[in-house]
Amino acid sequence: MGTYTVCLTFDFDALSGFIARGLTTPTPISRGEFGVVASERIVELLRRHEIPSTWFIPGHTIESFPDACRRVHAAGHEIAHHGWTHVPPANMSREQEESNLVRGNEAIRMITGEAARGYRSPSWDLSPHTIELLLKHGFLYDSSLMGHDYKLYRCRTGDQIELEKPAVFGPETPLVEMPISWSTDDYPHFEYMRLPNMLAPGLSWAGGVLENWYDDFDYMTRIGDSGVLTYTCHPFVIGRGHRMLMLERLIEKLKARGAVFRTMESVAKDWLETAPRPKR
Repeated sequence: MGTYTVCLTFDFDALSGFIARGLTTPTPISRGEFGVVASERIVELLRRHEIPSTWFIPGHTIESFPDACRRVHAAGHEIAHHGWTHVPPANMSREQEESNLVRGNEAIRMITGEAARGYRSPSWDLSPHTIELLLKHGFLYDSSLMGHDYKLYRCRTGDQIELEKPAVFGPETPLVEMPISWSTDDYPHFEYMRLPNMLAPGLSWAGGVLENWYDDFDYMTRIGDSGVLTYTCHPFVIGRGHRMLMLERLIEKLKARGAVFRTMESVAKDWLETAPRPKR
């Protein structure tokens, strides 16, 4: 039997996601503040189950709630980069994107003493410059792309994608991709959002999401002798009572199936030991 790895990841956006959408009135800000309350619940749950995890934290959260972020780090969890603001790189100039990378890493150094090795873009939307900038600033892995569900792969640069022409794919890079999916992200399932041009109903039954998320792991064990499955949670979303119970039930079911819980950095490092060299 192979090794089936689970990466529990938490995007500790707090206020930043609401601010990036222009939602700065008291109620949306309070929704973000709940993430600080929830972060303590999550850290305690992970402690009881002796599970390491990876937290993608915007610099805005670190500078606004440094004590909460220090508690996450002190509990032994990996702190990875999630921008400084929660503005997607695809909406920035190259200079703005690099400035956010640098400022975010300065905030991370404030609580960990070192720069982040992993990156996840806000809203999972990279720019044409992101991979190049991540390599320039010494990142080991990215977790923003969806080209697989259970296997790591290398990020490419220089893809040529045009409507009337076949896709031309650029060369692979040393940057490792830890793929994700909206289907294993708590936000679209649970979070209710009402904006002038959009309604996200959210508020799904947690039992149904639990079944889906467990079945994604079960399917991984059926189609291969190993794999890595990433779940993405947001403290202000998953931290509500019934969803915390769902998360604990998921952990218990996965542990019963022999899942190995690891940080993303540790998985990426091990993968590189046997991965083929980048294709040019």
